[in-house]
Amino acid sequence: MSRRVVRQSKFRHVFGQPVKADQMYEDIRVSKVTCDSSFCAVNPKFVAIIVESGGGGAFIVLPLAKTGRVDKNHPLVTGHTAPVLDIDWCPHNDNVIASASEDTTVMVWQIPDYVPVRNITEPVVTLEGHSKRVSIISWHPTARNVLLSAGCDNLVILWNVGTGEMLLALDDMHTDLIYNVGWNRNGSLLVTTCKDKKVRVIDPRKQQIIAEKTKPHDGTRPIRAIFVADGKIFTTGFSRMSERQLGLWDLNNFEEPIALQEMDTSNGVLLPFYDADSSIVYLCGKGDSSIRYFEITDEAPYVHYLNTYSSKEPQRGMGFMPKRGLDVSKCEIARFFKLHERKCEPIVMTVPRKSDLFQDDLYPDTPGPEPALEADEWLSGKDAEPILISLRDGYVPIKNRELKVVKKNILDSKPPPGPRRRHSTCDSDFSQPALDEVLEEIRALKETVQAQEKRISDLENKLGQFTNGTD
Repeated sequence: MSRRVVRQSKFRHVFGQPVKADQMYEDIRVSKVTCDSSFCAVNPKFVAIIVESGGGGAFIVLPLAKTGRVDKNHPLVTGHTAPVLDIDWCPHNDNVIASASEDTTVMVWQIPDYVPVRNITEPVVTLEGHSKRVSIISWHPTARNVLLSAGCDNLVILWNVGTGEMLLALDDMHTDLIYNVGWNRNGSLLVTTCKDKKVRVIDPRKQQIIAEKTKPHDGTRPIRAIFVADGKIFTTGFSRMSERQLGLWDLNNFEEPIALQEMDTSNGVLLPFYDADSSIVYLCGKGDSSIRYFEITDEAPYVHYLNTYSSKEPQRGMGFMPKRGLDVSKCEIARFFKLHERKCEPIVMTVPRKSDLFQDDLYPDTPGPEPALEADEWLSGKDAEPILISLRDGYVPIKNRELKVVKKNILDSKPPPGPRRRHSTCDSDFSQPALDEVLEEIRALKETVQAQEKRISDLENKLGQFTNGTD
């Protein structure tokens, strides 16, 4: 028998492990909405999960350290009038999250570092432009305040969150329901998948489709696509025989796949999560109880199966921690937040190493929280690669930036139009200075309320310590 030569890879022995029971987040009523979004978003400070809620839509935000049983009265983020379908943390401010809803709006929220006492009901800005439910949102990877939303109206809109304005609307490109949208690394291109069985690569600023592939997978179920290194595109879909497939494509020759592999027969749509630093793609199927991972390289067969993390219970959704939120001292290269029906379970992926020293080869410099561009620079045609940071000494999240950037942009700019009476008679005698005065007073009151909430929260924490001490 000829001996098989095993491919050399530092990621061959990556293994996944759930955290201990007391490190999970228990008693969370995860949303039951049928939607192929991941229902969970995480960053180095918080985990956010879309939850069941009566009358409207809500999601819960928990500080990462607040593990264990979640108080049933824990404040929620509630402002939508129908279920929330997707959430995404801003990559440039760990206290800012966007939510998309069945109520056709997108809302952007400021989350304080302390746990608020009441539900957060006031978004910093509400973005209105879709005519049907909005199921996808995604922040631009390198430009500040640029947010993308895609709805069931087959429309993709790009917003400047700082001003609350619509920057671009891509409205004649999709003939049917959009399944997913992904940015490339510097945010110059988009890849979309659609019910019309096409994968499109779009230059959003030129409003042009620059490449298109019909039926990358022959099956009828939804396709997903993401950009991976060197501008290649990774897809998941189904064969004609309903087997799940993955594919790798080169934009310069979109006709033939670089790789196409069958995986198994299961009907869960595979959500791909890509780590550019290690070139590993993790595939999590909704309703699956496993996470498969593959390394993408320049050598045939290009997509190399590494391993499968298996567990007993199926996942309702999945969050994926950005690299700067990982524990480099434990050689952790990925962390997932797996949603069950009533809890969220972190799963840690590590590369076993004997040394305690920082592992340069596992942690190349990675995108940090500073944006490389302003929204208007990007819109005018500029591109910039992400600004990278070293993880050698670990990453310490920045203290709550109280939307400094955004505050100047949003709260200090013109107030949103009130109940639609732009030019009634009483408006005319409302001079600009008087208006500024009212706004200033509102701002001062809001700050007072926030300060009092923080004080209440601190006192409650103190009370908690007393009662714990007396038990």
